[in-house]
Amino acid sequence: MGPKQTIYGHLADVAQALGHANRLELLEHLAQGERSVEDLSVRSGLTFANTSRHLQILRRARLVNAERRGKRIIYSLAGESEVTGLIYALGRVGERNVAEIDRVMADYFRARDALEAVSREDLIVRMRDGLVTVLDVRPRDEFEAGHVPGALNIPLSELADRLAELPDEREVVAYCRGPWCVLSFEAVAALRERGLQSRRLEDGFPEWKAAGLPVEAVQPGAAH
Repeated sequence: MGPKQTIYGHLADVAQALGHANRLELLEHLAQGERSVEDLSVRSGLTFANTSRHLQILRRARLVNAERRGKRIIYSLAGESEVTGLIYALGRVGERNVAEIDRVMADYFRARDALEAVSREDLIVRMRDGLVTVLDVRPRDEFEAGHVPGALNIPLSELADRLAELPDEREVVAYCRGPWCVLSFEAVAALRERGLQSRRLEDGFPEWKAAGLPVEAVQPGAAH
């Protein structure tokens, strides 16, 4: 077997590891921060055994790392920017070439938000000029692990009760876990129903971080 065939063989192994919806979802969760098997099982709705099996497949393909801490195994992305970029590229190809994906995008996502999303470049400029409030609608632990600098964290489940924290005079730009995360779509719809100007970031926090843009994290023990 020649060098090209050897490389293609290993790339095929990576592609095979990606070839399951549950494993793609696990990678999305790990893109928010490192997680234990137990935590990933709860977040994904999978059994512990199934979660562990999928993670082992991802580990063999060198897509995730595993580290033992006490009695728990902690997983993280291996090559965070590269894996995030790979999933993003897979999504773009799917949206362009798979009719069923395009139908879901039209029926669910575009039906809820026909306005053009805010690009990362535009958001940076508007943040610098103080023109927007950046809203992170992910759960608190994901926000604390890393977020867009200056973002306000209001999980979607708390949004209706915390609207007073959002200034009326600035547009709100919401983001969550990635381009197909429903949290930001639902948040923007809820804010618009209440008369607030709101749009989505074009993708999510993992893509922001993978682009090499600044991030902040909440130090353990810091006051909320």
